[in-house]
Amino acid sequence: MKLTGKTLVLSAALALAMGVMSGTAKAETMILASPQAPEGFDGDALKAHTQNVVTQVYENLVAYGTMEVDGITTLNPNDLRPHLAESWTVSEDGKTWVFKLREGVLSPFGNEMTADDVEWGWAKSIEQKRTGNFIARVANVTGVKAISKYEVEFTLSAPSAILLNALTLYVPAIYDTTEVKKHVTEADPWALEWMESNTAGFGAYHLESLRADDQAVFIANPNYFGGQPYYDRVIYKEIPSEASRVTLLKAGQVQWIDRPSINQVVNMQADPNVKVQRATSRSVAAARMNPSCEVFSDKRVRQAFNYAVDKDALNTAVFAGQADVAKSLVSPIIAGSKQDYFAYNYDPEKAKALLAEAGYPDGISEPVELLYADAFWHQEPVAIQVADMLKKVGINAVPTRITTSEMRAKAAPAEQSMCFFTWEDGPIVLDAVYSMYLMSHSEGVSNRAKYSNPDLDVLIDQAREELDAGKRLALMDEAQKLWAEDAPWVLVAYPATFEAMAPNVSGWVYYPDEHERWRELRGD
Repeated sequence: MKLTGKTLVLSAALALAMGVMSGTAKAETMILASPQAPEGFDGDALKAHTQNVVTQVYENLVAYGTMEVDGITTLNPNDLRPHLAESWTVSEDGKTWVFKLREGVLSPFGNEMTADDVEWGWAKSIEQKRTGNFIARVANVTGVKAISKYEVEFTLSAPSAILLNALTLYVPAIYDTTEVKKHVTEADPWALEWMESNTAGFGAYHLESLRADDQAVFIANPNYFGGQPYYDRVIYKEIPSEASRVTLLKAGQVQWIDRPSINQVVNMQADPNVKVQRATSRSVAAARMNPSCEVFSDKRVRQAFNYAVDKDALNTAVFAGQADVAKSLVSPIIAGSKQDYFAYNYDPEKAKALLAEAGYPDGISEPVELLYADAFWHQEPVAIQVADMLKKVGINAVPTRITTSEMRAKAAPAEQSMCFFTWEDGPIVLDAVYSMYLMSHSEGVSNRAKYSNPDLDVLIDQAREELDAGKRLALMDEAQKLWAEDAPWVLVAYPATFEAMAPNVSGWVYYPDEHERWRELRGD
């Protein structure tokens, strides 16, 4: 194996990191190579690689059970089990839930979890009006209150079939408030500044040290209620070059690399020094069209763009044929996904006819910027391929690169100013109603292209309060059909999730946030 100068430097840096373990790395240490070290540890204010690590620190009241599918262990979205809560009751009208907490659950600081910790975490999320607040809104939660040391009451505005699923998430987090409140100030009542470089949860791991733009070191919570994990230390190491990350994995210098690109996946699948595991994603890659922009205000134009794009060819060219072609906003791994309404098979002549009907008999000659960034490895190749296909039907699409931070700002709910752009989104709750609310409701935080249809909003809102499973899915069936007719996205693919690890690592289970759980991994 040939090492470049840069890789040698990175290898030396890893050796230094491993030196923390008194020379040679122990079996209980996992080194994870990532493009970037985490930039923050507040799950309500996601920065680069925040979600990757807060999922290791903060756990919630409920957890999914698992099942075996074709010999692979997967989550069972229909099996919701007690986790930090040991039981719960619900009122007859479905609007009041009381959760009884496990007693004796301790943080790494030795403080016991109480109902006050749950109440504080939800109050923080709601006050921040970000991720956790969205979770509260979609689950109809209006209040969370400690009613005894170990009992917490959730008050809902209406019954919710989503609540238990939402309580599997890392956010709103359950913080060790005995520790966090030591860092509260009058100007910072939620200790947000402290959370930029510290953690205090009741999960399996805790941040030990952080070196910006270099590495974060996590240690196992010695008091973890679920027992001690196999790895007592995880070094989350920044290695910007993907080629270097793969080289280090093949050489046995790291045990895990973060989300490899499809080209590297194909490379590693044949290498005995690497284990690559795959799961169908809950996310969908697409080129999104903003109906508030004049060129996309007519749904016939949006439909034409879909007919002009050969999704099978995109799967081959961009995803090496290893993705699943997308035909619904709701991933097929989620109950209620309807894959037969988005019937835009590749048909350039149909595309031209629709353009002519919409007033563009000679195509669209004015440049249409197709923005992309590098938040997802496939954004650029999808943009280039889609633009090339559109040009064949007379649409002057121009792939245009912007920074990820600029794209996130332009896609924020308060702005939503991009007319045409590539992106990937998906739910962290395995539920069709949640998926549709998240990405297509006018108030969905991942509805980044300002799509709005009042009729669709009504269907989704009705389903959020419907407890009958059959009726909920019937509403989502109608909602997906309506969304497909409106065609606000050029659906491309459900990019498969791949994880690459050392051959001796086992225990990986796919989670809808697409981050492994270190507590479940073993290296023997």
